[in-house]
Amino acid sequence: MPKVKSNPSEIHLSDPQYYISRELGWLEFNRRVLHEALDPRTPLLERLKFTAIFSSNLDEFFMVRVAVLKEQVEAEVSVTSPDGRSPQEQLDAISQVLRPMVAEQHQNFETVLRAQLASHGVHLVDYTDLNEEQQNFLHRYFEEQIFPVLTPLAYDPSHPFPLMSNLSLNLMVLVKHPETNVERYARVKVPSILPRFINFPPDLRQYKGQESLWLGVPLEQVIAHNLEALFPGMTILEYSPFRVTRDADLEVEEDEAYDLLIAIQQELRKRQFGGSVVRLEIQSSTTAAMREMLMEKTEISESDVYEVSGLLNLKDLMAFLSLPLPDDKDEPWSATVPPRLRSIQESPEKSTESIFSLIRQGDILVHHPYESFSASVEQFITAAALDPKVLAIKMTLYRTSGDSPIVKALITAAENAKQVAALVELKARFDEENNINWARKLEKAGVHVVYGFIELKTHTKVVLVVRQEGDRIRRYVHIGTGNYNPKTAKLYTDLGLLSCREDLGADLTDLFNYLTGFSRQRSYRKILVAPVNLRDQMVALIRREVEHCQNGKSGRIIAKMNSLVDPDIIKTLYEASQSGVQIDVIVRGICCLRPGVPGVSENIRVMSIIGRYLEHSRIFYFGNDGKEEIYIGSADWMTRNLDRRVEAVTPIEDPHLLAELKSILDLMMSDNRQAWDLQSDGSYTQRRPAKGEVERSSQKLLMEKALQANSPNM
Repeated sequence: MPKVKSNPSEIHLSDPQYYISRELGWLEFNRRVLHEALDPRTPLLERLKFTAIFSSNLDEFFMVRVAVLKEQVEAEVSVTSPDGRSPQEQLDAISQVLRPMVAEQHQNFETVLRAQLASHGVHLVDYTDLNEEQQNFLHRYFEEQIFPVLTPLAYDPSHPFPLMSNLSLNLMVLVKHPETNVERYARVKVPSILPRFINFPPDLRQYKGQESLWLGVPLEQVIAHNLEALFPGMTILEYSPFRVTRDADLEVEEDEAYDLLIAIQQELRKRQFGGSVVRLEIQSSTTAAMREMLMEKTEISESDVYEVSGLLNLKDLMAFLSLPLPDDKDEPWSATVPPRLRSIQESPEKSTESIFSLIRQGDILVHHPYESFSASVEQFITAAALDPKVLAIKMTLYRTSGDSPIVKALITAAENAKQVAALVELKARFDEENNINWARKLEKAGVHVVYGFIELKTHTKVVLVVRQEGDRIRRYVHIGTGNYNPKTAKLYTDLGLLSCREDLGADLTDLFNYLTGFSRQRSYRKILVAPVNLRDQMVALIRREVEHCQNGKSGRIIAKMNSLVDPDIIKTLYEASQSGVQIDVIVRGICCLRPGVPGVSENIRVMSIIGRYLEHSRIFYFGNDGKEEIYIGSADWMTRNLDRRVEAVTPIEDPHLLAELKSILDLMMSDNRQAWDLQSDGSYTQRRPAKGEVERSSQKLLMEKALQANSPNM
């Protein structure tokens, strides 16, 4: 039975002790990612993948989160975070927690994963371990393929210290003039356009007397052992690899950004070279003198230096996923066709009409990557582009791939004289350049392109199709939790609703008028929209569960999202817990709520699932005393999603779809393979099957469920 606090007024729910640091919460998420690289149950090449993801995640964390904290320290900001830490205290806590994790990552790669690769005939070796014939091959390779690309930059009184691009891998070299004995530093950038790991041809893959499946060395070592070619006549005294991370968060001032496209392009140029250095990565073998020089010239302190044993920039390990070792990867997965849409694939010549007639038969829920994105969302938009009855297509594009079939479909629609409007969010972090390129192509094709708001990110995932059917206009919609990106749709778990309900079509019409014009729509029939009414409506739904408990009934909430950060939402959940509402939260990433605190959150459980796919769907379930309500959409319970982004969340009203979503949530809550439970101290404990209990991976079970639903016998 839920526990009810007898006198909750004695507890101040804004007290920092009841909140977990956002930054430390994110580090705990990345620790769970790292665990997949450490876990021997994970296939070998997948362990390399998670090692690379851990590194890639850290790059973004430093470029954005650490950079912001350092700016706050420099500006002497004294405001504390909800957990009571000043910006400097947050930086200190990050360093204390993160350094052992980075050390563990590198130790695991150098001592465990390298050895396991070697047992499969894959040898990533040091240059000095090669025989003479192999070194001669690399010398020729250097002269022919690498040397022409390199540009050594000297540093002396007549040459300023070289400006280093963000995330670039470099060699700092100390050379001496043999006659004057004058010592000088020079920097050599390791070209990112070349393969990071140089693989030997088959006839040179012998290592320690045995043939190898793959034999190679890091690119920087090939450069380091041929430095004489770059500095002829000079004596090479020492060299050391290093890597810099810069502040890369975009700053677009509303008063100055008269043209958002131009403003974003200018900021992208600043990101590469203009941001201050926030992290310096060096090898542990770097001499003290070179270390001090690098710190001085990059204007950082000792606390910004991360010293590692072994290779820098382990995100390049992604290259090894192409190795022909199928038994050491996850089994390939081909997304199934959603059962309701199967007839389209069986009769493609009828697909233009069928997709709309099927939607008219009732709402369709699609679940990626278990169900095919191309056979559902892409098919919907492509059919709309080709259908002569379709008058208009409107959609939001937050992230999409460089060869997006959806963007091509929008261009086709415009060429077919349809009214096409696309809101391209230029501020989608680290996808800005890609979005600018597609925006230009769309404009040239005649698509009405809108770049969103300067003060708001348009994060919502919606499509509106307007179709002439006889003497009436019918509107079809797609409202989703994920981006219109066919590549990430194979890697992220997301949900989408296809519908022609009149109220949803009218709501999206109003929403697009808000996005593309001067409309200031303040109310919607069904959908919840940020920053208009989403926050207030979510709070009202939580408090409705509280009222049920206060009236002697039961209260139930299940909320699945990427992150739970917003202090006001957390406080409202605490109040609900104190009233006896039973709450389960499934959070992939950051959770600032402390579950299981006596008198505060005894009725709240928080779990996280880290697995093959990135959990990206957002689902909000409210028991409502038996009249269950479920919402899906693009918004997390973060302040930025509720107040500073345009988001859309839709109710699911079809009883069959409600049951389907509830079963998905139940399956996740029963996971004992990839699930982690958040403890009240902020740490996570991984679930393990109890003795005699069957292992249940929710992602694996959802794949099996999709196959069963697509079986001809179903």
